[in-house]
Amino acid sequence: MTTLLDTGTGQPPQSAQLNFVRVFVVGGAYAYRALFAWANPYVYVPIMLVQPIFQILFFAYLGRAAHIENDSFFVIGNAIQAISTATLFGMLFTLDGERYAQTLSSILATPANRVALFLGRSLPVMLNGMIVGTWSLVIGSLILGTTIPASAIAPLVLTVVVAVFSSAGCGFVIGSLSLRYRNGLVLANTLSAFLLLCTGANIPRDSLPEVLRVIGDCLPLTHAIHAARDLVAGSSLRDVSALLTTELAIGLAYALAGFILLRYFEQLGRRKAAFDTA
Repeated sequence: MTTLLDTGTGQPPQSAQLNFVRVFVVGGAYAYRALFAWANPYVYVPIMLVQPIFQILFFAYLGRAAHIENDSFFVIGNAIQAISTATLFGMLFTLDGERYAQTLSSILATPANRVALFLGRSLPVMLNGMIVGTWSLVIGSLILGTTIPASAIAPLVLTVVVAVFSSAGCGFVIGSLSLRYRNGLVLANTLSAFLLLCTGANIPRDSLPEVLRVIGDCLPLTHAIHAARDLVAGSSLRDVSALLTTELAIGLAYALAGFILLRYFEQLGRRKAAFDTA
């Protein structure tokens, strides 16, 4: 009987586990490096590091002019929301890039464990999301002079990690859909707009219409933003544990849905003898 770690080649359990780790770590790193070789500093810095800071400043000064909330509200909301730039689009390009580079058929033809194969590709994306989220939070706070209590730093790091996982899970769904349909980038941009509107990043959620609050409850980052603001306001990790647990559950649900879609499209492609056509 094969296990989750078994590659289907009849390898001993120890060899199968070693192969799982190799595909997860080494395969993921090489795939990320290959697909994002074009991402030199001239592209990475403006998109991943500069744009989130200008987004924070734009909404913070807009909030000042409209007398809505304080600077901390916008720094935290937009710093967590900035994670989506790295994770949603990162996962989309990680999976859709295989189709674009015409390597998808070769990858899906291998006997490698699918969990290791695609989860490994998501790890560099999530690490990048942590960099973007942390950078935005720190630099935004320094520029606008907002204060983060020392007691909140460690819980905030955990919150960023959970938010990154949740957003990457959602990106996995979009990336899986892009393997069969060519509108993945449009879908990612549309979802990014909903994250700005429905998660409470810039608009207090209690002022939103009920339908938008319901949508926000099902989106990644909503509960992480709420938890981060509570932590900065003085709440403890125990106080926000329910919010983080909900955020983690949402991420797991999206990741599972993305994996199911990926397997379905793989089986559909085998039947049609084409992995990457709509």
